[in-house]
Amino acid sequence: MKILIIGGAGFIGSHLCEAYIKDNNVTSLDNYISGKEENHIPGVRYLNMDAKDILSIDPEYQLIFHLGEYSRVEKSLDKLDFVLENNSLPILNILKFTKASNAKLIYAGSSTKFADNGTNKFKSPYAFSKWQNSEIVKFYCENLDIPYAISYFYNVYGGRENANGEFATVIAKFLNLKSHHKKLYITKPGTQTRNFTHIDDTVNALEIIADKGLGDEYGIANPHSYSINEVAQLISSNIGYLDENKANRQSSKILTEKTLALGWKPQKHLHEYIKSKL
Repeated sequence: MKILIIGGAGFIGSHLCEAYIKDNNVTSLDNYISGKEENHIPGVRYLNMDAKDILSIDPEYQLIFHLGEYSRVEKSLDKLDFVLENNSLPILNILKFTKASNAKLIYAGSSTKFADNGTNKFKSPYAFSKWQNSEIVKFYCENLDIPYAISYFYNVYGGRENANGEFATVIAKFLNLKSHHKKLYITKPGTQTRNFTHIDDTVNALEIIADKGLGDEYGIANPHSYSINEVAQLISSNIGYLDENKANRQSSKILTEKTLALGWKPQKHLHEYIKSKL
């Protein structure tokens, strides 16, 4: 197949490129806001451009993954215009391109849509834009008979995770701080829970969803939840606390029934991963 991965130079996108390049023709489209050239996979064709400009390339793909959106919850509070420009503006052109390609679209939604009894989607520009886009994808594709599936990630961790800077993720950041003998800072209260899911399990689920899934609510989550306090304590005893942030969700409902029904099952667990890194 000819496959287009929007966000293919990022953490999850690069692993997806790596999985598909073995037997397919893969192109990555990325504006490198969070993607990195060091994540490039041999054999993949890389386009450095904004997703909103996607209509300028040939619609020649059978499968399109859209993972290329701004993905920081708390930091999005200070970047409303930037988040909407990068998340909300491109979506219609991506859908037009999918239709012109006669392709199947796999959209990476956000589990913040289901957090705190569904109220979290109004607490940050990131959560709102992801909720809005998932609804637009569903509406557009169902009205024009475009095959699609919407997946929902739950705190993905593993190789190529960002440990520093704006796009640092919890596990990589904590492990990096531990390796430099620095304090691990937790946003209060620390009792907020997450379902950390390994990158290998996430990519495996995406491949299965792309092959068999149709429609909405394909959650990709390890069923074991950890509080952020528990995660930090698995790594270090040198722990501090930061003030609460209104965008920081406390818990999130996991919707994995449809993904599990396709034959997917998570194989890797956070405590084992952390132990291997210490």
